[in-house]
Amino acid sequence: MICDSCKERDAVVHLTQIVDNAVSQLHLCEKCAAEKGVETSVGMPQHPLGQFLAEVQQQVAVPAAEAGRCTFCGASMKDFRAAGRLGCPRCYTTFEGSLRELLRRVHGHSRHVGRTYSAPVPEHREQDTIRGELRERLRRAIETEQFELAAELRDRIRVLGE
Repeated sequence: MICDSCKERDAVVHLTQIVDNAVSQLHLCEKCAAEKGVETSVGMPQHPLGQFLAEVQQQVAVPAAEAGRCTFCGASMKDFRAAGRLGCPRCYTTFEGSLRELLRRVHGHSRHVGRTYSAPVPEHREQDTIRGELRERLRRAIETEQFELAAELRDRIRVLGE
């Protein structure tokens, strides 16, 4: 098949466009496809995290501390970039500077600025404990067919709130 644009070379790129339910096909040679902005080279798909880490590696100069290895597990920043995970908890301390820079580039800041964890209020924990004990007693009362006790326990659970 010959190129629809230059009508000189063989078409190697075949574009199919659908606009308003109308199908149109365009057959282009490699040169005409490049002129129209169609990429003709297809590379192997890569994992996005690995590609991102490789780009970050190219942008950031490798400090002397980064070139080292974790004293506990022997992992290096190169291993982290390849796998996308650290070797052990001590790696966080060993590679702290590099990780802070990576977080700054990814999130815009190296410190967490989102929501913070707040522990449950002690009164709520006590109520949850009492409610759990009452439910267990209710289950046993039903098993032993003590329905009056079960009704009383059910009402006490409702007062505490489901």
